[in-house]
Amino acid sequence: MRAAERTDNARHAESVQRLIANISQAFTGKDQVVAQAVLTLIAGGHLLLEDLPGLGKTLLAKALAQSVSGRFKRIQFTADLLPSDITGVNIYLAEKREFSFHPGPLFTNVLLGDEINRATPRTQSSLLEAMEEQHVTVDGSVYPLKAPFFVIATQNPVELEGTYPLPFAQMDRFLIRLSIGYLNREQEMQMLRTQQKSHPLDQVKPVMTCEDLHELQKAVREVSVETTLLGYLVDIVQATRKLDVIEYGASPRASLDLQSYSQATALLQGRDFVLPDDIKQSARLVLPHRLINRKGTRSVTVNSRAIVDQVLEMVPVPV
Repeated sequence: MRAAERTDNARHAESVQRLIANISQAFTGKDQVVAQAVLTLIAGGHLLLEDLPGLGKTLLAKALAQSVSGRFKRIQFTADLLPSDITGVNIYLAEKREFSFHPGPLFTNVLLGDEINRATPRTQSSLLEAMEEQHVTVDGSVYPLKAPFFVIATQNPVELEGTYPLPFAQMDRFLIRLSIGYLNREQEMQMLRTQQKSHPLDQVKPVMTCEDLHELQKAVREVSVETTLLGYLVDIVQATRKLDVIEYGASPRASLDLQSYSQATALLQGRDFVLPDDIKQSARLVLPHRLINRKGTRSVTVNSRAIVDQVLEMVPVPV
């Protein structure tokens, strides 16, 4: 590795670490969650948060947007929400005798889709189209979304009455699925102390621009993955399709996401190459929500993460 490459990698790693530290000032006590969210962002994916209310999902999204000088918008998904409510709508201007497009909240940098499972499948699909295609279609016209475009969608695991759970194919659109979890006693006391006199977002100042973030995303794609490690990655994904306890294994999109997240993990360490440990660590986050256990087997209630651990033990690591 040339000295210039080492310098670039170190600079990129410092930028990512500074971004994580900046968000953690507001979103206290959950440094690992912040790091995983940031890695999802620079890997070019989207994040699904499944957890109880009041754990700071909105705070995390706002702190991330402020840290990259990006625009933030929030959509509260409800059963009566229409696709046009999030994509935008054409409004007829009588004086000009023409239609004018009024963009919806999708036209932002960081979008929080709160309780996505409360919207109808039709409305969910309009969001998922934007996530996959980076554009929206309204009345036959295509409107591109400006980069970066990062979606943090949330699902509430309780109060499931009147909800529309994301289908398997739509879950596959999210790079990783995370749970935040409760703070411990000391962390919760620290939260109370820090928020007695000010809001946590008051401490969050921009540490980079959207252009800097785009540069980081390009740097992630430049991290090399040797042929033997590509084979290792594919073997892991394909092994999920061969287990008897699995009805549906991980898709080819999962392979792409696993590669991207592994590259982002390597970049955070200041490396321009992926190691087997990067892939193993990433697989535990990227794969579990993409697996469906086979009904009628002993493992029907087994946690998908345990199955991924089993796969990682089965697949030999290249030497």
